[in-house]
Amino acid sequence: MQIYGFNKTTLLDYPKHLAATIFLGGCNFRCPFCHNASLVTKLYSQPTIPVEEVFSYLQKRKKILEGVCITGGEPTLYAELPDFIKDIKSLGLKVKLDTNGSNPSMLESLVQNSLIDYVAMDIKNSKEHYGFSVGVPNYDVTPICESVSYLLTDPVDYEFRTTIVQEHHNEQDIHSIGEWIRGAKAYYLQSYQDSGDVITPGLNSHTIETLQTFTKVLTPYVQQVSLRGIS
Repeated sequence: MQIYGFNKTTLLDYPKHLAATIFLGGCNFRCPFCHNASLVTKLYSQPTIPVEEVFSYLQKRKKILEGVCITGGEPTLYAELPDFIKDIKSLGLKVKLDTNGSNPSMLESLVQNSLIDYVAMDIKNSKEHYGFSVGVPNYDVTPICESVSYLLTDPVDYEFRTTIVQEHHNEQDIHSIGEWIRGAKAYYLQSYQDSGDVITPGLNSHTIETLQTFTKVLTPYVQQVSLRGIS
């Protein structure tokens, strides 16, 4: 397992839990608005953190930390992810998985084996514009649909989330996403922010007013819809 980043303490990445965040590298998407571009396009030039170093810290802090968030990149690309999570769970820590939903079989296996406690799945755009927003022309959304359908059965605590970008998302896209995830427990809209490490610079965020309009559009479809990271 190649670890490319380690945030030792966060109150933001795992809702209602004091957690650490582990960043894995590599992704099958090339989202223009990706805020961890170096973990996608420049992976082999990035320094890694020894797994032993990470687990040494978790062992020392296991009575203070409540959980670990595993993010990326796309964590489910790693065949060794289940064993890695088992080692984390052996410390008595909860595990949150951030995923793009492109590996539904891995997602389902992790849930069924009680290896993850919370899933945050990205919805990149409406089905019609998915390829545009993941940087893969003509992308087949079938695996994404499978992951969405699975989470909608409520097998584990979960949320859907979308980073909203002016050049990628309009009101019709939001309606379409709402229809797609109808009945979801929680859906968060995150306003795009240029991290300085994006795949396509020059993108823009929507206004607060537009984002608020999008939440109103989604209200009939989703049990809880909120804006996140809006200052």
